[in-house]
Amino acid sequence: MISVGKLLENKGGELWSTHPDESVFNTIKLMDEKSVGALAVIDQGALAGIISERDYARKVILKGRQSKETRVKEIMTRQVYHTFPEQDVEACLAVMTKYHIRHLPVISDKKVIGMISMGDVVKHILVEQKQEIEHLEHYISWEESF
Repeated sequence: MISVGKLLENKGGELWSTHPDESVFNTIKLMDEKSVGALAVIDQGALAGIISERDYARKVILKGRQSKETRVKEIMTRQVYHTFPEQDVEACLAVMTKYHIRHLPVISDKKVIGMISMGDVVKHILVEQKQEIEHLEHYISWEESF
């Protein structure tokens, strides 16, 4: 398995974020524009929380709140599981599975440097498995030629 840092590098690593005082409407609009399911909530350069489509559905829509009047800080998840560039992707998958989360901010030197999603991790695992299958098929066909 590769490290989270390498996964971010391969992914392109753009980080989309929002601020706690931003409206939920503008935040959801940004998530739609960037085709992401969650954003890091950054306040004064530090991770303050995370906001996801799940937060929006459960804390705005189901509660009958207005997204243009509701601030991100009112609905964001404050207890955020995160990871580090040195962590291996398999360990992240274990955390995501255990806690039923789909996004992990990546932190280096107390700053958020990226975000990985369950989709990123699964995509990487599928690529690794495909490469391993191709390697084994090549090995088998090579051995059969003798």
